[in-house]
Amino acid sequence: MSKSVETTDHKQIRNWIEERGGHPARVKDSGEGGILRVDFGEPEESLEPIEWDDFFEIFDKNELCFLYQEETSSGKTSRFNKFVSRGKH
Repeated sequence: MSKSVETTDHKQIRNWIEERGGHPARVKDSGEGGILRVDFGEPEESLEPIEWDDFFEIFDKNELCFLYQEETSSGKTSRFNKFVSRGKH
């Protein structure tokens, strides 16, 4: 079974995303601030790229926590991630 890790550490989040070729993004037309996502470069018209500063401003304002996995259950590098509310998971 693969283990999930959670963090609010900006450096740790950015490193995890960049190590997997990801970039900060948000869902287009998702209102003020927006809904955060990680864009791994696969075609997804509903996403728009944003700067890291904007990404973490939304992350902190919405009191989010980054839930992720380092490896899949078979030992491969995982890209599983999810944004959850702090203290509510």
